[in-house]
Amino acid sequence: MQLAHYLPSLIWLRAYDRLHFGNDLLAAVVVTLMLIPQSLAYAMLAGLPPAVGLYASMLPLVAYAVFGSSRTLSVGPVAVVSLMTASAVGQVAQPGTAGYVESALILAALSGAMLTVAGLLRLGFLSSLLSHPVVTGFIMGSALLIAASQLKHLLGIAAKGDNLPTLLPSLASHLQDINLPTLAVGGSAVAFLFWVRRALGKGLQRLGVGPRLSEALVKAGPVVAVLAGIGAVQAFALGSEGVRTVGAIPAGLPGLTWPAFDTARWTALLPAAGLISIIGFVESVSVSQSLGAKRGQRVDPDQELVGLGAANLAAACTGGYPVTGGFARSVVNFAAGAQTQMAGVLTAAFIALATLFLTPLFRDLPVAVLAATIVVAVLGLVDFPGFLHTWQYSRADFIASAATLLLVLLHSVESGLMAGVGLSLFLHFWRTTRPQVVVVGRVAGTEDYRNVARHEVITSSLVLAVRVDESLYFANIRFLEDRIASELALRPSVRHVVLIASAVNVIDASALESLERFTMRLRSDGVTLHLAQVKGPVLDKLHRVGFAQHLNPGRIFASPQEAMAALDPGTCKEASCIWASP
Repeated sequence: MQLAHYLPSLIWLRAYDRLHFGNDLLAAVVVTLMLIPQSLAYAMLAGLPPAVGLYASMLPLVAYAVFGSSRTLSVGPVAVVSLMTASAVGQVAQPGTAGYVESALILAALSGAMLTVAGLLRLGFLSSLLSHPVVTGFIMGSALLIAASQLKHLLGIAAKGDNLPTLLPSLASHLQDINLPTLAVGGSAVAFLFWVRRALGKGLQRLGVGPRLSEALVKAGPVVAVLAGIGAVQAFALGSEGVRTVGAIPAGLPGLTWPAFDTARWTALLPAAGLISIIGFVESVSVSQSLGAKRGQRVDPDQELVGLGAANLAAACTGGYPVTGGFARSVVNFAAGAQTQMAGVLTAAFIALATLFLTPLFRDLPVAVLAATIVVAVLGLVDFPGFLHTWQYSRADFIASAATLLLVLLHSVESGLMAGVGLSLFLHFWRTTRPQVVVVGRVAGTEDYRNVARHEVITSSLVLAVRVDESLYFANIRFLEDRIASELALRPSVRHVVLIASAVNVIDASALESLERFTMRLRSDGVTLHLAQVKGPVLDKLHRVGFAQHLNPGRIFASPQEAMAALDPGTCKEASCIWASP
């Protein structure tokens, strides 16, 4: 059992049968049709030779199948990580050079090592540092930046830039150089792929085609676009018309590789590797957990770190570049019926066969078609309704999301991500320093105590009952004290304050010391502080340090009703109750 914890593949292999194999085989065929054009396109997005995308789609899938805990996550090159790879590697090496390819290997090795070590140290909880709004803003900004970066390939012009302020002027200055055949090929591919995504599936089902088959045909759309683009180049000699093609791709499986240890280059790529690891892990674990929940399968975040780490180390050993779990591919893998990670192993085998026998076919593949594949894929990640929903629900979260998006577009993916994380942590800290502190009273005929501002309740002229909805620590205890003091100023007849701590999970040492001082100040003003409904673990710690002695003559009550019955029994008689707050 201990070995199976580190090798989750042993669990599903024990029950593997012919039915599982049939489902996994079908899913592998569907995902392979989707992954081949994506691998070529995303390698181009990363500034790498197309073959590197194929290499990153073989052994990494097998490594994840052995060590990963999700049975349906599809690992391989993805758009956002490819963009981050291009941004990071472009700072230490020139595209098209051997140093550029080797730097991509370094990035994969660093990312793999970080993820593996984090998994062994059980640091999966760190994924919570990236809030969902920040991830949404980062992915949307990256998707829009990726789409803009592919315009030069769709138009057949030269343009440079790592963000919109540099990229858009560069594109505008070369508009007179648009290659019309390239525009025709790329524009047709974009239109076809959008039609396939939006209309083909529904049309096929109206014709009586089953849902699973129609879904498979829809996902094969990029393969059709690739074949049509190759056919157009060959039929109309578009290469001579200025249509850029992929060119020769080396046939055969990748050899074993490992980047040379260059201290300066490894050190320079270390921060980018950390960011890629975080983004890749968050994206992978979110999709794997959501898919696992649909089948009642448990996904272990710590083991996911190990699985992704192994996949990236495998990429570094076989001429690839950083990989992670892809959202769209994983959903397709799940919908196609994949039961286990054998589907990933079979996908890797099919990619290997394609690398051995089909690479000559890709020589005439137009780069514009690959760009169209990227554009259509990444625009599917742009979720403006979800973005606006964040605005309606939480202005603070929207600010973090919007700041991340804008910085990605206007500066860089790294600065956008770091700013988003920093702003999220700041906003969380800011919110916890101003916890919700409400005056409560008893709902007539019950023992429930509710907010006086929201409910018609019974309050006492002698007892102020206050509920704090946050753990107490050094940064927010002063806010609580000031809030209670301001309420007491409005109620000069109050002689007791009951602090209801039902939502308090922790009271740190600073907050405890401040409470002790506050108790003494209240006592000097003729007011006694009491606690009510304190959680067991918190109460144990208070007893351990003798807090009850500091509170004396104040007491710790089991419930607000018990406190009110002891401190002002008259409030238990409906006729003598005081309604509403002063």
